[in-house]
Amino acid sequence: MAGQRKTFNEINITPLTDIFLVLLIIMMVIAPLLDQQGLNLAVPNMIEVQDEIKDSKLIKILVTDDDRYMLDDVEIPVADLGSVITEQAKTNTDGLLIMTQNNATHGAVVKLMDEARNNGVNNISLTEY
Repeated sequence: MAGQRKTFNEINITPLTDIFLVLLIIMMVIAPLLDQQGLNLAVPNMIEVQDEIKDSKLIKILVTDDDRYMLDDVEIPVADLGSVITEQAKTNTDGLLIMTQNNATHGAVVKLMDEARNNGVNNISLTEY
């Protein structure tokens, strides 16, 4: 009987609690840094958009229901999107107006926004076509 050990029936959760507290502190420090990557968008009213289209030098790109990009009724291939935006930004300095049809996907609009920002266009507006 001297060689038998007592069975250990208790669980110590102190190390587990310490790990969770450290992870919580890390997430609290990192969370504000992740929030700074958003887009600043100003959603125009319908009346303002109609006046602005007539009087300004905007790049006007239409995102169709089947996720094609149209500039002045000419389709822009996805591979050439960045170069077309760069070329248009030289003459149209007021920014980009993205006009979307009802069933255009969110991904197609975000891709256009990313290409515009990567090619130096900072003023981006959205409207329904």
